[in-house]
Amino acid sequence: MTNEPKKIPCFASRLNSMGKRLDLWSGENNVLGWIARQGTIKGLKLVDFNSPQHLEGLTVKEVTSALENVSLRTGAVCTRFPAEFEGGAFTNPEPSKRRAAINLVLNAGEWAKDLGARELVVWSAFDGYDYSLQADYEVMWNHCTEAFRTVCDSFPDLKVSLEPKPTEPRRFFIHNTTGTAMLMVRDIDRENMGLTLDFGHCLMATENPGQSAALAGQEGRLFGVQLNDGFVKPGSEDGLALGTVHPLMTLEFIYWLQRFDFQGHIYFDTFPKNEDPVREAEYNIRRFCKWWKQASSLDEKGIK
Repeated sequence: MTNEPKKIPCFASRLNSMGKRLDLWSGENNVLGWIARQGTIKGLKLVDFNSPQHLEGLTVKEVTSALENVSLRTGAVCTRFPAEFEGGAFTNPEPSKRRAAINLVLNAGEWAKDLGARELVVWSAFDGYDYSLQADYEVMWNHCTEAFRTVCDSFPDLKVSLEPKPTEPRRFFIHNTTGTAMLMVRDIDRENMGLTLDFGHCLMATENPGQSAALAGQEGRLFGVQLNDGFVKPGSEDGLALGTVHPLMTLEFIYWLQRFDFQGHIYFDTFPKNEDPVREAEYNIRRFCKWWKQASSLDEKGIK
């Protein structure tokens, strides 16, 4: 890594958080209103959308206009499978359900193209199992890799990324660690296939997030990151503000983003409930910028 300061990435923050503490917000409590509220966050440039939940019933023009009104752009479109896929999405044993899951992701990809997003994120919430002797792991793996190939081939100009998580809502995910997810990326074997790493998910998997970032980064497959923090009680995702529990791990994670010249944007996947979500997002941005500057000086100070 050179001594030249790295350009700081753009920021996005969890859109659903804008529906909290409505006593502090006089605008509408819907997706377009949440976009407007995010427009009041100092330092925010991007909005990440969940599909279909955020975009159903809206037109591209309505969403684009809402973004333009507050000088924001789309960062990524993230697939969120509804409850009808509780038996599995890409890994569902029913071919018709797997096809429906693929079509849902393809629709999200069309939204990503229309909104000018660079990345399509897939969090496979239901692609896993809960009991021993319940799953054929080989069949599930093959179904999942085949589905991702279909998505990648349909959108060669989009970065398609898998967001691994060890547990919750299924007890075990089919790609439950960063290493397992990287093995799946290799098996998918597409240039536009990579990972989105969630800091809290790495902690839940008892991983060191910095090492996870290095593992994906050295392969050139770290497409996206979602930052947060937590106490990580078993099966629990806290979604706390940046660096409030693991500050040194957060600094190291940022250092490795710089080492591998991360080209994506930073998404704060935090869950403010009692806090002002606007001020919480601004806090995350300030903390990240502080640690980004500190991380960029570590090599000069002899960290290697």
